[in-house]
Amino acid sequence: MEHSKEFFEKVFSTKRMERYFSLYPGNENRAMQHYCCNLQLAEAFYVSLSALEVTLRNALCRELETMTGRADWYAVFPTTPGLAKLNRYITQASKQIAGRHEGITPSKIVAELTLGFWVSLLNSEYERLLWKDLRRAFPFMPKHERKRKNVSAPLNQFRTLRNRVFHNESICWNLCRVEEIHREMVTVMGWINKDVPGWLELIDRFHDVCRQIRATMSWD
Repeated sequence: MEHSKEFFEKVFSTKRMERYFSLYPGNENRAMQHYCCNLQLAEAFYVSLSALEVTLRNALCRELETMTGRADWYAVFPTTPGLAKLNRYITQASKQIAGRHEGITPSKIVAELTLGFWVSLLNSEYERLLWKDLRRAFPFMPKHERKRKNVSAPLNQFRTLRNRVFHNESICWNLCRVEEIHREMVTVMGWINKDVPGWLELIDRFHDVCRQIRATMSWD
């Protein structure tokens, strides 16, 4: 069953589809095909993005527990100069948990915190307070590269991509650049645990989907 331009504009909105139809004037089918490829590419990122978020979260959590000597490491934020504003993330996580009528525990707080929170811990404003301890979360990162900015920069890039993927925004334009970001993501996960990249190869369909998209769109 074929679907029309009107169908795509009604379902996905005229504004969202405008970029695609403008790129292929007079070839609506190719524009709709490109949009479908964008959805497939976003889906293909799910495994690597999910693995990154959980791997990063658990590694940083372990180091924060070691640093503070307590499972509820976030409890020190309000009274630690320079870290107090991080408490807004904890407050929001607590409200969401309470809103579900669940008990607030360290493990639930950790699970509720956003990727934005974990990535922000490695921003320049916390370098003096946190980097000395949090750098241990990346034991397999080459020592000559083990600097905060070399971790923070790609992580912020991954966070931006994640938000685009999960908010159904377009990512399928420069496929070579998207593949490069995926490689960088796998590299960063390898800095945390050297066995993660090999495990990902067993279940990650990203490269297969990219090949399929290139064939579908006749991209070199």
